[in-house]
Amino acid sequence: MNAEQIEALPYRPCVGVMLVNDAGHAFAGQRIDNHQDAWQMPQGGVNSGEAPIDAAFRELWEETGVTQDKATLVSQTQDWIAYDLPYDLVPKIWGGKFRGQTQLWFLFRFRGEDTDITIETEHPEFREWAWMPISDLPEKIVPFKRATYDAVISEFEPLITWA
Repeated sequence: MNAEQIEALPYRPCVGVMLVNDAGHAFAGQRIDNHQDAWQMPQGGVNSGEAPIDAAFRELWEETGVTQDKATLVSQTQDWIAYDLPYDLVPKIWGGKFRGQTQLWFLFRFRGEDTDITIETEHPEFREWAWMPISDLPEKIVPFKRATYDAVISEFEPLITWA
C-alpha cells in the first residue's frame, strides 16, 4: 500500500479505558504480542450498534477481568482522539482496512482489590500488568500513540481528585 491509499482508509472506532486506583495510579498492561517495552491501557473496538460506554466496560472486562461493579465512571473525553498507524503496520493490522483508530476514552475509578484483576482471560492481551503513575504512561506506550496518551492525561488528570 502506498501513502495515498493508506490516507484514504477510515479510522477504526475504538474505546480506551483509564482505570485509576485509590493512589491515583493507572492500570497498564505489557502487551503479550510485543516483546519490547510496549505497555498500554485497556482499549478495543466498538462493535456495530454498541454504545461506546458499553464497549468500554466490555473491553475492561475482556482485558483485565474487572467487572462493572468494580469500576465507577468518572468521565469521558470530550472528543474522539485519532491516531495513525505507521505505514508499515497498516497492511498487517485489522486486515489493512484502517489507517489507525479514533478513540473515545473513559476514566474509571477502580473500586476493587488487586485480586479482582486477572489478565489470564479467554483471549489474553497482556503478559503482565502494573499500577503506574499517570505521568509515566506516555514513555511506556508505543511512540505512535504518545500524542493520544498526552491528550487523555491532559483531560483526565485534573479529575483524579481522590488520590
